Amino acid sequence: MRHRIQTTKTQQFIDITDQVAAAVRNSEVRDGIAVIYVPHTTAGVTINENADPDVVRDMLFALDKTYPVRGEYLHSEGNSHAHIKASLMGSSCTVIIEEGSLLLGTWQGIYFCEFDGPRNREYYVKIIRG
Repeated sequence: MRHRIQTTKTQQFIDITDQVAAAVRNSEVRDGIAVIYVPHTTAGVTINENADPDVVRDMLFALDKTYPVRGEYLHSEGNSHAHIKASLMGSSCTVIIEEGSLLLGTWQGIYFCEFDGPRNREYYVKIIRG
């Protein structure tokens, strides 16, 4: 199932946990896995804490410090930092479905990671019966 998302900042993490959970509920799958896939080279997906927004801020800060927007990159489009960050986050993640719900830890959420926005983006959720 394809989901469209509009990012609003150059770099941001958008919590998509509720949308993925809704896809699981709509699938009526009780046990299985949900695969979340991002088909972009400058955006990714990750699972991390969603209780304290400072965690997201700190992650973006650390990524920018390690892979700054301006660097000695050769890629002509000027977004090498975004390609590197997207590769680090990854293009997919998998979450177990148990008793019709995502099996996430107490503080965990699923984030769409934008590193070259703002843009119209998409991600896919594939529900596989276990």
